[in-house]
Amino acid sequence: MGVEQAPTEKGKQAAEGLRQETLKEERKVEAETGHDLKKGEDRFEERSKSSDGQSAGAKQED
Repeated sequence: MGVEQAPTEKGKQAAEGLRQETLKEERKVEAETGHDLKKGEDRFEERSKSSDGQSAGAKQED
């Protein structure tokens, strides 16, 4: 859930905290690997393939 969609103030704070931690972790991984992580559709496809070697489209065809 995004920060804007959270129904309560506590939920908005939790969502923002999660977003900040995710950004921090992303920067750490990028620094360790020496390159930027893929974003958006490219990242979805990369994660899909890394789980079992098949693209998302190939999984739907099965």
